This record gives sequence, structure tokens and C-alpha cells, in this order.
Amino acid sequence: MGRTRTHNPLGLDPKKHARLYAKHGAFYYFHRGGRWERLGTDLAEAKRKAALYNDPESSYGSMKHYLDLFVVHCEQRVARGELAPRTYEDYKRDVEPLKDFFGRMTPASVEPKHVARYLDAGAELGRPVRANREKACLSVCFTWLVRGGDAGVKTNPCSGVRRNKEKKRERYVEHDEYGAVYRTAAKPVQILMELIYRTLQRPEDIILWTRANIVTKREGDGVRRVLRNKQGKTGAIVDIEITPALDAVLQSALNDSVPSITKTLVHTRKGEPYVYSGLTSMLQRYTTKARLTPFGFYDLKAKGATDMWLAGVPLEQIQVLCGHESVTTTEIYVKCRWRGTVQPNSLPLTSNKGNGT
Repeated sequence: MGRTRTHNPLGLDPKKHARLYAKHGAFYYFHRGGRWERLGTDLAEAKRKAALYNDPESSYGSMKHYLDLFVVHCEQRVARGELAPRTYEDYKRDVEPLKDFFGRMTPASVEPKHVARYLDAGAELGRPVRANREKACLSVCFTWLVRGGDAGVKTNPCSGVRRNKEKKRERYVEHDEYGAVYRTAAKPVQILMELIYRTLQRPEDIILWTRANIVTKREGDGVRRVLRNKQGKTGAIVDIEITPALDAVLQSALNDSVPSITKTLVHTRKGEPYVYSGLTSMLQRYTTKARLTPFGFYDLKAKGATDMWLAGVPLEQIQVLCGHESVTTTEIYVKCRWRGTVQPNSLPLTSNKGNGT
């Protein structure tokens, strides 16, 4: 056990947080090999990493240990620009239930049958889709372990294990449903609803937008104002022309008594950014209040894409906005939600002429 610190204003545990130090406005961990590692400025996160390195629970070599190391590895990839921050946050969330199930096992002892049991358990608990996402995280972790060679595994036990069956999302939000929720929603939710519908961008990206995303772009002999977004899922940069309808939404978001270049367009009354889960909870309350079948922000992206297609906008343009790899994906994406009335086949059966029909 580490010795008690004589000066400990941060409340560091001598066993869990040994070798963790604060200096130069950040937290550092001193590895036994003599290497200093900067752990950032967040105390809770620094304590978590120090506890992992110190291993006070003696979990070294277990799946819990390697899943935690996998999260640290993903964080380093984000810092190098190799992994989207949103993907890192998803992995960080997904490893928690994985640790509950696989935590005491060693990586070499995990077999496909164990992965299948995890998926079955998820289905029995009414979370089949969530279990699929967690299984995908586990697969990425094992791929990392196989490449590193430190955990004694040579194959990925997730390979070949069929995931739970998922039902395709085909919800189309009608105009009157959109209006009913919009009229009762708070301004931040209204702004996010409109920005999603107008731009078809991922809500997780939109809530990070600031004034800096509004840029002036030179094209040919002229200039135009565009809304520039780096899509978090694909990494592609898309420039969206600021039309009068989109400009009205932006001006509503920018109409603030304390303007700031770093303030997000969707923010709290105090000017602080929202957490995506908080906004989704707010939207669910508004749909419940309007007595509607629940819908999410991604359903508004699908609505915007479908409405553009019905208005005759080329699928190729919708594809770029949605960030789909192929126009075929976009076509399926919009058509599966269309529930319009179609005309029957009224063509004459010319081959039956002369038969009295």
C-alpha cells in the first residue's frame, strides 16, 4: 500500500491513486519505468486511469483489465485524429456492461459460445439492439488484442457469431406531428429539430456547432456563406449553403445577449453546451405530452431526407448530406419511410382484345 500523503487536498487514495500527481495545471502519472504520462485536466478521469494502472483490485490479465486498457487506447487514437470522439464515447459506454459479463474471464478463455450467450441475455432483457452494439465493441477490442499479442489471444471469438435480429426503423414523422412537438418544445430543442431537418446532419455533430462553423467560401468569381460540418461518423467535410430558411434558424440560435465564437448554437440558458442524452430526454417528454407515438432526432433526419426526395431533389445530393457511402443506401433510406397512396396498374390488357375483355 502506498504511503499516506502529508498534503492531499484532492482526496487521492494512497492505494488507488498512487503515482498520480498534479502539476502545471494538469494531472500526470509516473510509470514504474520512469515515464510520465499526462492524464489531462479532469480529476475524475485522472483518478480512473491511475486506479487502472495501479490495479488495486488485482484485475490484471482479466477482461475487465483489458477492456479498461482498450478505452485508454481509444482515447489516444482520438488525440491522434484516428478515431471520432463520438465513437470513443460509445465504446466507453459499451465496455461497462461487457465488464459485468466477461470481467472475471481472461481474454483467452472467451469463446464464441460466451459471446452468443451475451447476445441471448440481451434479447431476454429486452435490449437486443443494445447488446448488438456492445458485441461490436467487444469485437473491436479483441481485434486490438490480437494485433497487440499481449493477451494471449490469436483469434476473435466474436467472428461468426450472429447478432440479434434488428427491426428496421421506418418511422416517418408527419408534418402535423412535427408541428405539435415543435410548438411545445423549448428553444434549444426547436433549434436542433430545425437544423436536423434542414441539413440532414447527425444530431451529435450539430450540438457541437458554433459560429466558427459558419464560413464564407469563394466559388468562381463570387462568395457564398456556408455551414461547414465535419461529419463525426465518416470524417467527411460537407459545406451546406445557407439558404434563407436555414439562415433564419441560425439567426434564431445566434440571437443571444452574450455572443461568443466558442458558444454552441444549441446551448442552455447559461450558455453551456447540452449533452445529447439530455436533449433526447427532452424530446421524448414533448412527444409524450403531445400524445404521439415517440420519435427521435434521427427520425427528423429521415423525415428531411424523405421530404427532399418527394420534392424532386436528386438522390445524389441527399446522399452527400446524409453521409451515405452509396446512393443505393440513400434510396432505401428514404423509400422505406414513404407511405403515400399509389395508383394501381391501369394499363389495358391488349393481349385480351377480341376475347370480350
